[in-house]
Amino acid sequence: EFDHYIFILYFQVLKAEYFSPWRGEQQMYKLDIGWPKTPEHFTGQTFCVAVDSLHGLVYVGQRGDNVPKVLVFSEEGYFLYAWNDTVEMPHGIFVWNTATGSSVWITDVGTGKYGHTVKQYSPLGKLMQVLGTPGNAGSSLIPLQFDQPAEIFVDETGEIYVVDGDGGMNNRLLKLSDDYKEIWLTGTNGSGIGQFKIPHSVTVDAFGRVWVADRGNKRIQVFDKVTGEWLGSWSGCFSEDGPYSVRFTADYKYLIVAQLNINRLAILAAPPVGSIGDCAMVHSVQLADETKPHLVDVDMRSGAVYVAEIGAQQVQKYVPL
Repeated sequence: EFDHYIFILYFQVLKAEYFSPWRGEQQMYKLDIGWPKTPEHFTGQTFCVAVDSLHGLVYVGQRGDNVPKVLVFSEEGYFLYAWNDTVEMPHGIFVWNTATGSSVWITDVGTGKYGHTVKQYSPLGKLMQVLGTPGNAGSSLIPLQFDQPAEIFVDETGEIYVVDGDGGMNNRLLKLSDDYKEIWLTGTNGSGIGQFKIPHSVTVDAFGRVWVADRGNKRIQVFDKVTGEWLGSWSGCFSEDGPYSVRFTADYKYLIVAQLNINRLAILAAPPVGSIGDCAMVHSVQLADETKPHLVDVDMRSGAVYVAEIGAQQVQKYVPL
């Protein structure tokens, strides 16, 4: 397994140097081949990654039988610890920092007694909060129910955005207050304006807009953070493969999007205030075949991009040049 990892790394470096489609253009990122220091800690399929920029920690969610579901590394790549309790099948992961501490939110798409939930943990893995009805898929808002919730984003006010789901009965974007009540809800199954087919990833920018990777419709849709009103969509960059993840760079100038089936990270120009327009790809990072980048996260302090790859069964770190 370790040899396989080294081979994939080597191939990534080769590919990045010799097969760049943007030869005349300045590279924006380079692979940090020394991260992590001990890749043998990846023992399952790595589905998601979250950076705690404040404390220099990287959380990885992985799946598999008898593997720790959450691994914690330092930003330098040292393995710190793992935890496993009450996580069945992690799909998305997010770190939320407040003045008093940090917590880790995980969306769980399992079908057993812990599944169909969004859960909040302490950094050491103590369960603090469960949203949804464990073990029961549904669409209800009172009590709250999810069906394979794909990802969560929590903003500094504690307001929560959930995209639900990863192929279940729900195709919706839900905004909850800091005490977990519905503020607004948008989306049904379909390809019309504001509809979704597998809303897979969600993030919020610095200008009050919510960005959703509408995977099955091969587009990104954008909504007003306060009202939930639809602001526009991007489809021009995704004819080859839909967007699997959405994350902004630290300066909010670019959007990093993983495209799993073509093993690519697309770097798109993010519009400031005003019209969304259509997307403009300014750069891309081509990964090795069968890498399958699923979800990404960005260190908002260093600008490093971490990519959870379910094909290569690893997380890789790309640093800005």
